[in-house]
Amino acid sequence: MIATKTTLFPEIKNLISSLNLETVTEKRKSILQPLTEFIQSKVDKQQEIRLNFICTHNSRRSHLSQVWAQTIASYFYIKNVFCYSGGTESTALFPMAAETLQNLGFKIKTISEGNNPIYSIKYADNAHPIIGFSKKFGDDFNPKSDFAAIMTCDSANEACPIVTGSEKRIPITFEDPKVFDNTPQQAEKYHERSLQIATELLYVFSQINA
Repeated sequence: MIATKTTLFPEIKNLISSLNLETVTEKRKSILQPLTEFIQSKVDKQQEIRLNFICTHNSRRSHLSQVWAQTIASYFYIKNVFCYSGGTESTALFPMAAETLQNLGFKIKTISEGNNPIYSIKYADNAHPIIGFSKKFGDDFNPKSDFAAIMTCDSANEACPIVTGSEKRIPITFEDPKVFDNTPQQAEKYHERSLQIATELLYVFSQINA
């Protein structure tokens, strides 16, 4: 079967094209290398690529990483990539994280309200939406085996020396934009963190020989 090429929304595609990979430092490249190697090994074996991005509350960085990884995999037409997110506890997808993605061109629809809202997040008309809500990393919504656990925050990385079912555990931590909540810099810092995550994941997928 020939893989169908998904056309990203123009605003997202243009944004990805504008990201500057030269901003990824050598130190960060070395941190990202295990993820690149994991994805490449799966591509070489023609196996499904399951990436579960994990932080403490599954509210900000893990969701941004999940969405950007799925989107950028599609940008490079790398097939059989399935991205997930989870936390050591569940809270809620923080509204500013969803708003940041929406401002960058994603189409976001609230499926259900409540203490832990569920969002549909689309990056292309013909792609399955990403379902965004807070959950523990072992939730039934997430894979049980044969996945890479990407630890996006220091506290989750320290709290989970073992992620049950993971094939590989990869720490790639990002500074938490939460520290700027309820400040005049909030929107700017969430935007900044989102673009950093997008740029670093663009670097990872740009290294893959599909």
